[in-house]
Amino acid sequence: MKQELDDYLCRVYPKLFADRHKPMTETCMCWGFEVGDGWFNIINQLCQNIQHHIDWKNKTEEVVPQVVVDQVKEKFGGLRFYYSGGDDYVQGMVRMAEGMSVKTCEVCGSPGETGGSGWISTMCETHRNEHEEKKLLKEGYEA
Repeated sequence: MKQELDDYLCRVYPKLFADRHKPMTETCMCWGFEVGDGWFNIINQLCQNIQHHIDWKNKTEEVVPQVVVDQVKEKFGGLRFYYSGGDDYVQGMVRMAEGMSVKTCEVCGSPGETGGSGWISTMCETHRNEHEEKKLLKEGYEA
């Protein structure tokens, strides 16, 4: 993810990304957001919903532990959002966001499909074709 998007998420959700710049001996967030820019809107909306839920619940008698994100990455073509804290409601929001990612191009955010040989990824048709052409050129073939 672009640095400016990383900076934005950390600035807007400081409680969620409190460990963002801690050493690798303490958190995997030291590596940053290991996803493409196309999933920024999914992650941003997820973070907004999580923090709103926690803040709202904590104004009542039901206290929800603050979510602190441990890692955000792509795995098998889908978003993985690892965290501590929260409740069942937060868990449902995370699962929904992860589900949305496998239908969203990780490059541009357009509708996409999961596929590929070797490294599985989720991309729109345009970015899948570009990726395959680059792969062929790297292997010495012409498209």
